[in-house]
Amino acid sequence: MLMSRSADVLHSVEIPSIKDQTFNHCSFHDPCSNRGGVSPSSSSTPVISTNPRDSGALVSVSRVTDGEPISIFLDPNCPDYSESFLRWEALQSSLLHKLTNHNSDNWQDTGLAPRLAEELKALAGHAHHLRLEADSLKRGQAVLEQRLDELQSEQRHIMQSVCLLTAVSLSADCRCYLCYLSPCVTCLPVLAVSLCYLSPCVLSGGQSGVSKLSAGFTDSVLGLQRETESLRRLTIELKKDSNNRAVQRPRDCSDVMASGVSEEGVYSVFPKHDPDGFMVYCDMSTDGGGWTVIQRREDGSVNFFRDWKAYRDGFGKTTGEHWLGLQRIYSLTRSGGYELRIDMADFDNATAFALYGDFSVGRDSVNPEEDGYPLAVDQYSGTAGDSLLKHSGMQFTTKDRDQDQSENNCAAYYQGAWWYRNCHTSNLNGQYLKGGHASYADGVEWSSWTGWQYSLRFTEMKIRPKQGS
Repeated sequence: MLMSRSADVLHSVEIPSIKDQTFNHCSFHDPCSNRGGVSPSSSSTPVISTNPRDSGALVSVSRVTDGEPISIFLDPNCPDYSESFLRWEALQSSLLHKLTNHNSDNWQDTGLAPRLAEELKALAGHAHHLRLEADSLKRGQAVLEQRLDELQSEQRHIMQSVCLLTAVSLSADCRCYLCYLSPCVTCLPVLAVSLCYLSPCVLSGGQSGVSKLSAGFTDSVLGLQRETESLRRLTIELKKDSNNRAVQRPRDCSDVMASGVSEEGVYSVFPKHDPDGFMVYCDMSTDGGGWTVIQRREDGSVNFFRDWKAYRDGFGKTTGEHWLGLQRIYSLTRSGGYELRIDMADFDNATAFALYGDFSVGRDSVNPEEDGYPLAVDQYSGTAGDSLLKHSGMQFTTKDRDQDQSENNCAAYYQGAWWYRNCHTSNLNGQYLKGGHASYADGVEWSSWTGWQYSLRFTEMKIRPKQGS
C-alpha cells in the first residue's frame, strides 16, 4: 500500500459487510508511483493493485476466480482533519480487526492480511505524527497572525511618517507596504486549513527587523531631506551662474550693452545655438544701441560678388566692409524675436533708414543650408520706403546656387547675392558703382529710395532683440 504526506486528508472508513468486501476511506496517494499488485501464484491468489487518483478506489484486492474485490476508496471531500485523526486511530483498529477475522481461510495467499495489517499500523503512526504537526502549525499560525497584525500596523505608521516628512503620496491614501503578503498563495489541504506563507522579508526579520527597517527609513528620509536642501542650494547657485554667464558670455550686442559696455567696436558673442561664438561689430549709439551688425558697405574695398560658401561662412573685415555669414545670422535669429534696421546714405550725404519689426533667417529650420536660409521679414517702418517685404519667404541665391523664381540666375544677372524672387526691389550686395550708373539694377540698390540705377555710398544691416522681448 502507498503513502504520501502531501496527499488528501484521511477521512473515514466505512466497513461494509463481508459480502461486498469493500472498504471506503480517505487515504494517501503517491502520484509519483504506480505499483502493480503482487503476481498471483495461482488462479485463486488475490491480486493487490493501486489505482489512479481519479478512479475512486485507491487500492483494490481481488481474486481472479470470482472477481470479488476488496476496494479502498479515496473520498475527495474529506472534512476538516481535526475531526479525522481520532476517528482514524479508532478506525484502523477496527479495520485491522476486520481484516484479521475475514475469511482468510479461503485465500491461498495467507500473507496478505498480515501485510495489510503492517501497512495500517504504519498509517496509524503517520496519522499520529500529522495530528501533532497540525496542532503545532495551528499554534504557529496564531503567532504569525498576531505578528502580521503588528507588522502591518508598524508599516502603516512608518509609511504615514514617510509621507508626511517627504510630502510625497505613495498612493491615494498615503499607504504603502514594504512587503506584500501573499493571500494564501500556498495552502496545505492535508491539514484542512489555509496556512498562508508570508513574504520572506516579513518572516526573516521579526520585530527586530521592523525596528531596523524603521530606523533605515528614518535615515533615508533624513538623507532625502539633506539631498533636497543640497539640490535647492545648487539650483540657486546655477541660476546665479546662469545670470553671470549671460553677462560674461553675451548672446549678441544687446547683452554686451546690458553688461554696462557702451563703446562701439568688435566683441565676441555666443548665441544659444552656437556656443563657440564669433566676433561681431556692435553699434552702441543708433536708436538706443545694442545692434549687431550683419552687413556693411562703405567704400567698395571688398568684393561682394562671391559664391555660396563665402556667403554661408561670411567674409570681409568686421570693422569695415563685411558680410557676417548666413550660418551666423541663422544662429542669432533662428528662434525669432529680432528686429532689423538698415541705415543707408547716398553720395550727397543724404540718409534714410528702414526698420522691420520682425526678422529672421532660417527660422525653426533643422537644416538651414539645405533649406536655403529663407528670409522672414515683416512690420516695416522708416524713411527709406520698403524694398524688402517682397523678398520675404525667399531662399538665398548666389552666382553658383540659383534658388530664385526667375528663369535666369538673378545673382549672376544683377552681380550680387540676395533673397531674390523675380528678381528684386533691393540689391544691397550688388556692385559698388558709386552713385548713378548706366547699367540696370546691378549696384547697391534700394529702389524705393533711389531707384534701380543709383548705387548707394553706405549701407549697414544690423539686428537686435525686439524691444520689450
